[in-house]
Amino acid sequence: MEKVTTKRLALYSGRTHRELAKEVAANLNIELGTDNLVEFSNGEVRCRFGESIRGCDVFVIQSHYGIDGRSVNDSIMEHLIMIDAASRASAKRITAVVPFYGYARQDRKAEGREPITARLVADMFKAAGAKRMISIDLHSGQIQGFFDGPVDHLTAMPVLEQYIRDNATAPVIVSPDAGRIKVAERMAQHLVDCGADLAFIYKRRPKGTTNVAEAAEVMGDVKGRLCVLTDDMIDTGGTIVAAAELLIERGATEVWAMATHGVLSGPAIDRLRNSPLSRIVLTNTLPLPPENRLDRIEVLSIAPLIAEALGAVFDDTSVSDIFDGENLA
Repeated sequence: MEKVTTKRLALYSGRTHRELAKEVAANLNIELGTDNLVEFSNGEVRCRFGESIRGCDVFVIQSHYGIDGRSVNDSIMEHLIMIDAASRASAKRITAVVPFYGYARQDRKAEGREPITARLVADMFKAAGAKRMISIDLHSGQIQGFFDGPVDHLTAMPVLEQYIRDNATAPVIVSPDAGRIKVAERMAQHLVDCGADLAFIYKRRPKGTTNVAEAAEVMGDVKGRLCVLTDDMIDTGGTIVAAAELLIERGATEVWAMATHGVLSGPAIDRLRNSPLSRIVLTNTLPLPPENRLDRIEVLSIAPLIAEALGAVFDDTSVSDIFDGENLA
């Protein structure tokens, strides 16, 4: 007996950032699936999909972030539970879509007796039943190797670069530390038609501290220029604000900050409010709670890029072609 089967794409979202999932679904011209997530009085979560997903190509999207009284750990656990439910419902292939990957900064042992939690998270997603993972601007590229299966690493660079083209002339792209020099250099090369230059800041973190960074010196000519600081995330804001203050001291006329992920935890909002930054440009990989909204913060949508990548995975075509291969560098 022969039978021609048809593939069907199903997209589901956890509760952390449904707005992004709805945007992705709209770009794919599909409806977001019904998850029927229930939280019991003791905090346990149950998922029961509202429609059959037997034989479907299922994508479960969730940013790992604490919001609405739930922690980042709750967010990860909810994501795992949804993937396990899809696996037990006989989905043909399950892809974990993680716009912001939890514990990405714990990607190595910096000191003795430390965990490598980014690897642990990847192992849990594999155990839950995920066959593939999609994420955006991972804190370090090596995390792609932690997951035992294909990982599509997307980048928000095209979205951020287009914003610069539309709003700036002859900017200096500034890396806030040595670790982001390659990314800043690539962005400056892409924006050479706008007269972009490159600079970076030498930064050090005192040993044994967390969320503490000291900006030491600017390498590059920034005097009289618009400087655009670019990073993968803004968490407590210490690195970006210290860098912005140093750039102003060295003669920059205006400083913007651009980042893919706006974590904005702890003292971040107070630091940004009192900083010399005139614009803070983020993407919507993470939700922006009302208390974190400042007039100078602008949020760009990453949904069209995610939708394009999901479509490529579903059609079994190249994801890296979307970014001309530069998402792998």
